[in-house]
Amino acid sequence: MTEYLIRRILQSILVLFLVSIVTFALIHAAPGGPTQVFLSPGLSQEAAQIQAKNLGLDQPVYIQYMRWMGNLLQGDLGHTFKNNLPVGEILWPTMQNTLVLMSVAWLFSLLIAIPWGIYNSTAEYGLSDQTASFISYLGFAMPTFWFGILLQELFALELDLLPLSDMYTMGREGEIGDLFMHLILPVTVLTLGFLASYVKYSRSSMLEVLNQDYIRTARAKGMKEKRVIYRHALRNAMIPIVTILGSDLAILVSGAAITENVFNWPGMGRLFVEMALAREYSVLMAITLITAVIVIIGNLIADILYALIDPRVQLARKGGASA
Repeated sequence: MTEYLIRRILQSILVLFLVSIVTFALIHAAPGGPTQVFLSPGLSQEAAQIQAKNLGLDQPVYIQYMRWMGNLLQGDLGHTFKNNLPVGEILWPTMQNTLVLMSVAWLFSLLIAIPWGIYNSTAEYGLSDQTASFISYLGFAMPTFWFGILLQELFALELDLLPLSDMYTMGREGEIGDLFMHLILPVTVLTLGFLASYVKYSRSSMLEVLNQDYIRTARAKGMKEKRVIYRHALRNAMIPIVTILGSDLAILVSGAAITENVFNWPGMGRLFVEMALAREYSVLMAITLITAVIVIIGNLIADILYALIDPRVQLARKGGASA
């Protein structure tokens, strides 16, 4: 297991390196550039060129990348072009805001989706199963921004029960009760999206396991149904579910751009959109790299959980390595 983890970590470092190169190249190949931020009717082309030279933007792309990577290895994420603010000072507060929003929605979805999917696998095509299917189709088909605006119109404007947007009411920053009220609408929107996939995955995974021969054998021996489901079936059914959860772990810090913009939530998703429009390369690169790190960590955690849930996974790796 230790050898496998070391190999995966080395592979992850290589993937991060390739992601940084591709992202840096794509961003710099996009129309316009950071120098466009400084262009105004009263600014001459010569002044813009001087500013670009001061920022090092007149150098070849590979030189800019090497300089950026060198600073990154020293913990420096760079500075914004327009205001010369440290990127870290911009990212960390918005990351915390996104983590609050996304973790509440994610955990709330898991508490509903996985038990619901397990139950529906034992009562296939029943009322609960049909209701879950309807909600899943609704979650996949309904535009996120439209659902968010609909909730704002109903609960904030018409009924005046919940705040329309933002993270806190002005003057009540830091109050848990006020934060909770502001979380209800965006969490509802995000939960519907999570449920659309998680209920389907958990149900399908359980159904596949419940049709296996060893499950029929356990039932034929007179084993109680709860013991069959929770002791034998669930453990094997969790492997595909863990894969999905590991992949979605990056959502907790990268945020949901549409939802955050609809509800004016000061998070990473909204920040990414704003920085893309402003062509702030350093911020975009930092967000992309952080998201890639979380994706890789999520997949690594999922691989570790595979071995804990089903020891045969670890045995298969050892057999493959020895072969």
